[in-house]
Amino acid sequence: MTVQRGVDANSLGHDRRMSASSRSDRAVTALFAQRVEARRALRFGADALVWLIAVYAAVVLRLDFDFSRLIEFQVALLVPVAWVAQAGFGYWCGLYRGWWVLGSFEEVAALARVAILTTCALIVFDVIDAGMRPAPVSSVVGAGIFAFVAMGGVRYVVRQAIDHRRRALNPDRAPAIVFGAGEGGERAVHSMLYETGSPYLPVALLDDNPAKRNLTVRGVRVVGDRSLIAKVAARTGASALVIAIPTGDGALIRELSESGRAAGLDVRVVPTVRELLDGDVRVGDLRAPTEADLLGRHSIETDMVAASKYLHGKRVVVTGAGGSIGSELCRQISAFEPSELVMIDRDESGLHGVQLSIEGRALLDNANLLLVDIRDRARVASIFQEIEPDVVFHAAALKHLPLLQTHPGEALKTNVWGTVSVLDAAAVAGVERFVNISTDKAASPGSALGYSKRIAEALTSYYGRREPGTYLSVRFGNVLGSRGSVLTAFRAQIEAGDALTVTHPDVTRYFMTVEEAVQLVVQAGAIGDDGHALVLDMGEPVRIADVARQLAASRTPEVPLVFTGLRPGEKLHEQLFCEDEVPQPSRHPLIRQVSVPPLAPDAVRRLDPTLRPEAMLAVLRRLAAQVDSLLPGATIDLVTEETLDAERIAL
Repeated sequence: MTVQRGVDANSLGHDRRMSASSRSDRAVTALFAQRVEARRALRFGADALVWLIAVYAAVVLRLDFDFSRLIEFQVALLVPVAWVAQAGFGYWCGLYRGWWVLGSFEEVAALARVAILTTCALIVFDVIDAGMRPAPVSSVVGAGIFAFVAMGGVRYVVRQAIDHRRRALNPDRAPAIVFGAGEGGERAVHSMLYETGSPYLPVALLDDNPAKRNLTVRGVRVVGDRSLIAKVAARTGASALVIAIPTGDGALIRELSESGRAAGLDVRVVPTVRELLDGDVRVGDLRAPTEADLLGRHSIETDMVAASKYLHGKRVVVTGAGGSIGSELCRQISAFEPSELVMIDRDESGLHGVQLSIEGRALLDNANLLLVDIRDRARVASIFQEIEPDVVFHAAALKHLPLLQTHPGEALKTNVWGTVSVLDAAAVAGVERFVNISTDKAASPGSALGYSKRIAEALTSYYGRREPGTYLSVRFGNVLGSRGSVLTAFRAQIEAGDALTVTHPDVTRYFMTVEEAVQLVVQAGAIGDDGHALVLDMGEPVRIADVARQLAASRTPEVPLVFTGLRPGEKLHEQLFCEDEVPQPSRHPLIRQVSVPPLAPDAVRRLDPTLRPEAMLAVLRRLAAQVDSLLPGATIDLVTEETLDAERIAL
């Protein structure tokens, strides 16, 4: 009994606390509502006073300031009519219901509508009274004009006073230069000026557009272009540079960041449009430039209708589902509501991660998660026979160039034979669409990775020319943040305090974020034709050393750079097309396509993966070279170790 009473007492105390909290919340809500109503009443009171003054001022002006003639009219009758009409029309148009910010364009537009309607009501009242006219009609019209101007003027003055008070709330804010006088810059300036706790005070705007010179945004003036960053910083005492161009490309971000740091400024950027989900720029969104900012921002527009048509309600298989590309493919494909999404990988940790990212849990109990090595030809065939997929995205591959250069037989077994296994299984299952994920290393290849991926493109083209479904490849460059990428290595080196290692001062690479690349892969699957490789527009190639220097400069003390030299098989500059390829436009502005010569799978099935590395590299190189010289139906002579002259293989 004692325990029960204790429980009851605790419950009673909890109820009392909850009741007190509820009463407190209701009190706060009531107080807020009272303040809102008071502001609306004050706003209408100011408008009523304006109408009183405007009516008499218009009549006196019409009478040439002869106050003695006021007795000829019953001006006082117009004032209550104006008040009633202003209140009624104002409430109807939302002017007194808090729909808009004080002094905003929307409120001024509503104010104009209300002033016109009120003036019309006064004119009707004035004309109807045929006996004693309250005022000349011209005076009524003039009163409406005076009232609109005065009401708008009062709102402007009040807003300016409020803005001035807000700016003075935090006098210790760091002066900042904002680059970009467009919509992003306007929103950034507004947030820095009026957001509570803003650490920045905009003191100058810069923009490269000459038409915006001397433009003023929220009281902040455009004083020049990017060449004046250092001078404006010295003149204004600015300590920060805010790059307010959400669509700015990597070259622009790199140049501005370098100029800003050279002028001693702390550089901040406005996130991309994709990151700004609601389109608003807040001070808390400003951040230091990331690798994605420095390497490139791409504005991708995907035809969601076309993608939905070939993925919605379909059975989709993704090989290599645990990798960077494969996992993002699974995440984006799941949004199109396929009837079944089967994720295949030999990496159990990768499957764990992709399930967690899609379902919010990772119990690895989903029957659509398949732990399979695509080298297992029989298992792959059995799975495809059971699933009967409609669409296949083949992303499984070995991708680390230096390792494959050392072990080219593994490139043959996974990137070539594994691709044949998946292609054979897809053909037997009668897939509608097969998308092979390729790489820019396949264009004029010079490494085991490039050779094997070029051969995989040709094999895909062969099936596309003979099978009823559509078989195509998608070729693109490096993916930001993928496992083993140069940026991942840079981050690890910076965190460890080590020097940043770059292979060559002039080495360049194409980069794209994984989300952007996969969007275009999905789009390419919708528009691609048999036997083609669709090549994604990667923008301009980026000099890796420039990115490394900017990342190094962002650390204190600055991290040194060490150049290690190009590794075997690496190119100084990658390319997206082979020398003899003629790119053609596609139905998407960021995708071009080229025809890929077909290669029969018999040409690769008899290759010997046990060849010594030098011989295996020569075999793959010769095979890839012959692909570009093939005509439809041509065959490739079998290359064996006996046909190779070891003295002529110098790699």
